[in-house]
Amino acid sequence: MPIIRNLRRTVRRAYRRTVDLSHPARSPLGSSVVNCVLYEDGVRQRGACPADEAVRRVRASADGFVWIGLHEPSVEEFAGLAELFGLHPLAVEDAVHAHQRPKLERYDDTLFAVFKTVRYVEHEELTATSEVVDTGELMVFAGPDFVITVRHGRHGSLGPLREALEADAEQLAKGPAAVLHAIADHVVDDYLAVADAVQHDMDAVETAVFSEQASRGDAGRVYQLKRELLELKRAVAPLQRPLQALASAPLPLVSAEIQPYFRDVADHLSRITEQITSFDALLDSILQAHLAQVTVAQNEDMRKITAWAAIIAVPTMVCGVYGMNFAHMPELGWTYGYPLVVGTMAVACLLLHRSFRRNGWL
Repeated sequence: MPIIRNLRRTVRRAYRRTVDLSHPARSPLGSSVVNCVLYEDGVRQRGACPADEAVRRVRASADGFVWIGLHEPSVEEFAGLAELFGLHPLAVEDAVHAHQRPKLERYDDTLFAVFKTVRYVEHEELTATSEVVDTGELMVFAGPDFVITVRHGRHGSLGPLREALEADAEQLAKGPAAVLHAIADHVVDDYLAVADAVQHDMDAVETAVFSEQASRGDAGRVYQLKRELLELKRAVAPLQRPLQALASAPLPLVSAEIQPYFRDVADHLSRITEQITSFDALLDSILQAHLAQVTVAQNEDMRKITAWAAIIAVPTMVCGVYGMNFAHMPELGWTYGYPLVVGTMAVACLLLHRSFRRNGWL
């Protein structure tokens, strides 16, 4: 089993996305602006340009859109973009300060979506303090001719996603709605990968709890895994309603052509939600089984202690009687009195020991 888990861990590391465009060294447009790209007919236009210039160009041509990516912007850094695109102050506040539940809100012809990003934290062995799931946030402003993504956290880079979209010009030509779908699909795929990784931890805990070498400290590992699973559930469960709205409700930007793609993402999310619910139920069962094992072990210990106490009680009682300083006691003056008493105690102790062993107490 350890060999298989190590092999799975190696495979996950090999396929892990390592591109992180949030690093300042890769952000020539500023400390928070990751990228600002203009797309026309699904094709990326060459060269980098400021946001106001990109908006002027896209609105002059009345075709295409601009995609601006930011990483943890400050209020001052985001104020210019908010004014340029006419973003609602409440949505701007949520995007800057983060710590929001997954949701979808509409402000005139602009959609504001909040996603929770997740990442599986690699560890050699699950302990009572291991971090399993690390979460971040991703906000998306989608308008008629712009997409603004705001990312919080050190994971969930959209660099590989942008490259994949640019390789499919036909899909990207569908506009900001296509980008919003790709981001939702990207986030849900990460949920699936994390859920599969958590499955391996659950298998390891289950094997440990039901093994002959199970220890009473396994309860801490189960509780820790339940806490981390709750963190994943908080990211996944609230996203169902926003995806259902994108898949069926009449919304600006989301045409009937793009809605089936959102329905597909919603189906995947439902499957992950059911998987997480089954994980939680299984962990409850594992915890109850572990507590039952601990109770049984404690009962066995008490039976052994009681059996040995009963065996020791026989010589203690006899020695207590003969330890009293009375002048006339049975067999005190007899030569074989002492061996007889010791032999009687030994025989009584052996009979009790044999009886307890036969009944499974020792």
